[in-house]
Amino acid sequence: MNEIYHLLQVIFSTIKDVLPIASILFVFQYVILRKPVSRLSHVLLGFGYVILGLALFLMGLDLALFPLGEMMAKQLTDPSFLSSVQIVGESYHWLNYYWVYLFAFCIGFSTTIAEPSLLAVAIKANQVSAGAIGVTGLRVAVALGVAIGITLGCYRIVVGDPIHYYIIVGYIIVVIQTFFAPKLVVPLAYDSGGVTTSTVTVPVVAALGLGLASTVPGRSPLIDGFGLIAFASLFPMISVMGYAQITQWLSRRNACMEKDDAL
Repeated sequence: MNEIYHLLQVIFSTIKDVLPIASILFVFQYVILRKPVSRLSHVLLGFGYVILGLALFLMGLDLALFPLGEMMAKQLTDPSFLSSVQIVGESYHWLNYYWVYLFAFCIGFSTTIAEPSLLAVAIKANQVSAGAIGVTGLRVAVALGVAIGITLGCYRIVVGDPIHYYIIVGYIIVVIQTFFAPKLVVPLAYDSGGVTTSTVTVPVVAALGLGLASTVPGRSPLIDGFGLIAFASLFPMISVMGYAQITQWLSRRNACMEKDDAL
């Protein structure tokens, strides 16, 4: 009974969130464009599916993904677990948390690969570029960037470094890469950093950061628990532009080798 009541609450909340978007679309269609909506029944049915799907998805996040990510972080940083894998002295060292780094890398990669918004961007980029940008290659490049970023963010929480140092250095790298990366991929790389912070990645990453900060001695969940999402947005830009730069370099090298063989 509680689950049904919770679902109804989430559905009503989702309706309130979707209603302004639908209102804007219909107002512009009927008032500004002054044209009827073609196949109105299908559009309304689609909105119904969106509301129901979002409600079920949000309820699933609340009941499964969010608590599971937080629970895993707490278990991996539990003193009894760390005592069994301790490798540096008698006190806990950042190397003692290597299972946390491995978990962060794996969860960052897997959640990004499963991200619907990234798949949509990758498919559109492949269509617009006439196949020059591969769907799988782009998704893997973005996923690697998120995985590395979240792993580095977990290391920052463990050691307690200020987050702005990492972010400043990261954006300096992005600015430098922007001048040297292929112009075709620069806007796509910037968008790739945004699409990673969406429905699947954010709940798990936020839960991981809060769980880690609440368990590591001397860390504050409010100060240190947040910030992993910033890493998940920043590092995909670096990885996508780096992937494009490596691909461009390999293409030029192969072209030079073919030219030398022809001579």
